[in-house]
Amino acid sequence: MPLKVVMMGTGTFAIPAFQALIESEHQVLGLYTQPDRTGRGHHRHKHPMKELALEQGIPVFQPAKINTPESLEELRNLDADVLLVAAYGQILSQKLLDTPKQGAFNLHASLLPQYRGAAPILYAIRNGETKTGVSLFRIERALDSGPVAAMVETPIGAKETTGEVQDRLAALAAPLAMQVLKEIEQGTLTETPQNHADATFAPTLDKQEGAINWNQSTFQIGCHVRAMQPWPSPFSFLQQSDQEPLRLLILDVENLTTEERDLLNIDPKYLNSAPGTVIFANTKRVILRTGDGVLELKRVQPQGKRAMQISEFLCGRKINPGDEFTNPSPESA
Repeated sequence: MPLKVVMMGTGTFAIPAFQALIESEHQVLGLYTQPDRTGRGHHRHKHPMKELALEQGIPVFQPAKINTPESLEELRNLDADVLLVAAYGQILSQKLLDTPKQGAFNLHASLLPQYRGAAPILYAIRNGETKTGVSLFRIERALDSGPVAAMVETPIGAKETTGEVQDRLAALAAPLAMQVLKEIEQGTLTETPQNHADATFAPTLDKQEGAINWNQSTFQIGCHVRAMQPWPSPFSFLQQSDQEPLRLLILDVENLTTEERDLLNIDPKYLNSAPGTVIFANTKRVILRTGDGVLELKRVQPQGKRAMQISEFLCGRKINPGDEFTNPSPESA
């Protein structure tokens, strides 16, 4: 017998699963999503989850606080079998979790118990992981700690950013959710407890943590650059003696082998420069020192402008050997 399901989600990660739920045999009783946000000029940000629900005639609920007596009563009146959660953005109380007959389940973008928390993909990429995945688990009060009902694994591409991996995982999450709902419907669901001793955590970052630490290894910097996209964005400040410091997003870098570096005929006086120092530059290329080697800037975005290849950036601003990319103070970021 088809299930009566309430969806809770806000971010783009939740959209494919919600779309699959709408197209399934199950009855979608409603969507709980975060309140609309107002941007500059008092215009409303687009809310794709809400728009999708309204297009399908699905009731939309947007409480500022989901655990109030009024919200709990509203949810109880829907009489749901299952609560499906994905990137909702609020902590759910035990009273709320006890409301659906068959329980509440959350889609999480990691291979639990690794990377519990709000930013699992970012931490996985920043830490140099070569694989990740999606876990669907029964929600318990402790953070992302409930037994896992299903999991799917996928490799992380050598050049993939957090945003790109998230889009791929969102697509994988949809059939995973439908599989678990089918098993609940058929009474065949099995759940595997997590090994809490192996848990790692991925808490929310702030904007300043996008700053690139050039003292790190070339590999670590490459991971950082990919992990911080689209947010909080990997950045550094170009320091030149005759110019004001320029904040640049560093969107793509490439490791250079010793052989590739030797072909550049770098001036020996720059080879032992401090990390973040430009050791080679011409009209098309910029090479920097790192904590353990060198890397090449491939794509950048000046503050207030669009992203561009480094060769395009160099058409408007020359960079010379000896110029520096620096870690800013929190106030300047």
